[in-house]
Amino acid sequence: MSELKLKTVCCIFILILLTGTAIAGGRRVAVNVPTANVRSGPGTEYKVLWKVEKYHPFEVLETSGAWYRCRDFEGDKGWVSKDTAGDFPAVIVKKDNCNVREGPGPGFKTVFTVERGVSFKELKRQGDWIFIEYIDGDKGWIHKGLVW
Repeated sequence: MSELKLKTVCCIFILILLTGTAIAGGRRVAVNVPTANVRSGPGTEYKVLWKVEKYHPFEVLETSGAWYRCRDFEGDKGWVSKDTAGDFPAVIVKKDNCNVREGPGPGFKTVFTVERGVSFKELKRQGDWIFIEYIDGDKGWIHKGLVW
């Protein structure tokens, strides 16, 4: 490696260490509290842009101290406290009037129907189907093409 390349890599590494910011690389987290604030910056002094409910999933774009800079299923970006988000699989419905079924397939009875923007904890997968749980404890199967 040339001396210039080595100096550049070292400078970038030092900058990341000093700012506490690093690229997260597509990692996903989900809200683990009843309601979380999505803010305009990494701290409670920043404006609340919107609020989200438990199990709302985000793609982590970067971290800064105790905060994640995230993107949601609509492409909106904001900052979420690490205290309000956890490392567990969750999905959000991306279409209206989606059937949640008793089993993993279209032949199973519909147990409830959900609208776009409803979040669920992912419990397991079977083929193209995901077994999900809503915040009230209701469970069922949804096709992976209906969620993000």
